[in-house]
Amino acid sequence: MSQSHRRNRKPGFSTRAIHHAYDPADQLGALTPPIYMTSTFAFESAEAGAEMFKGERPGYIYGRTKNPTQTILEERMADLEEGEAGLAVGSGMAATSSVMLTLLGKGDEIVIDHTLYGNTFAYLTQALPRFGITVTPADFTRPETVSAALSAKTKLVFFETPANPNVRVIDIAAISKIAKKAGALVVVDNTFATPALQRPLTQGADMVVHSATKYLGGHGDIIAGVVVGPADTIKEVRQAGLRWITGATLSPFNCFLMLRGIKTLSLRMGRHSDSAMVVAKMLEAHPKVASVSYPGLESFPQYELAKRQMSGFGGLISFELNGGMEQGMLLMNKLDMITRAVSLGDAETLIQHPASMTHAVYGPEERAKHGISDSLLRLSIGLEDVDDILSDLDYALAAV
Repeated sequence: MSQSHRRNRKPGFSTRAIHHAYDPADQLGALTPPIYMTSTFAFESAEAGAEMFKGERPGYIYGRTKNPTQTILEERMADLEEGEAGLAVGSGMAATSSVMLTLLGKGDEIVIDHTLYGNTFAYLTQALPRFGITVTPADFTRPETVSAALSAKTKLVFFETPANPNVRVIDIAAISKIAKKAGALVVVDNTFATPALQRPLTQGADMVVHSATKYLGGHGDIIAGVVVGPADTIKEVRQAGLRWITGATLSPFNCFLMLRGIKTLSLRMGRHSDSAMVVAKMLEAHPKVASVSYPGLESFPQYELAKRQMSGFGGLISFELNGGMEQGMLLMNKLDMITRAVSLGDAETLIQHPASMTHAVYGPEERAKHGISDSLLRLSIGLEDVDDILSDLDYALAAV
């Protein structure tokens, strides 16, 4: 391959995760992007400042809206998701709320999948209606129910895939086709898969949101969120959702930590996925386990869709024991290395009970209707040696 040919070739995912949007030569040779710890930026002239406020000149005004460290992160995330522009915010909930409160208003409607992260579900079904926005849940694994839920007032369609906590998989291309026919924008929460395993924008979605606290950060030491989509829409979300409505700024230091995390994203997602497959197969074969939900298992209802839509199956497993909730809680208490905690995507393997923890905001009837049983456990497979994860689970299962 010639030198010119090499330079014209688009770099691979991991290369872009390490290098995109930053040149050390622009920062005195610093290999790692600097942290711009400043709230305020000086203008070279009064006229320049006025032009920036009018949007007639690029530049930095005030740290709530934009920061140079943040810019590198946003451009890198947009590139990895294969979108036009990105916006980094203070949390995953800030990412979702900034989008919703920018693009929706009184009288508008949004159609959502009925299985979502508990706080997202509460925000959409309890908070948005206070602003005169109609929220209609549907079963997105059955596209015909989405078609039936859409109306002339539907502005947005929103879902997670894989979904929290039962990792059900939704056909992004099919839902996007239905939504676009009705004139609605499609927003996908890509937290569980990340762009290392799935890129919704290439499958028809309009925007992607992330809780970057999870796999993107990867180390359990930041709270962050990301939005990626069309440049004009992201500009609108920055100016309204971030600057005026939520003020949910991501600190420059957390931008730095997230840039560090993204550099190893591909490697980490590969390890999470490989170990999760081993653990899922072990659980599926265990006599005390009633059911296992993992997209990489052939028994998984959307296995063929997951194979087609994702390049890997991720690190999340949900399962139930024969003894129900009581036995599940006992199992959690018998674990040694595996940690009882509600987040996911960390280096540590974590386990939690959705019905009493992350999805307690769902009522009992809602949980039963949406596949979140009282006995369901969610396991986030970490980066430990998989034999140690298996050993801990085997010991706890033997003790219940």
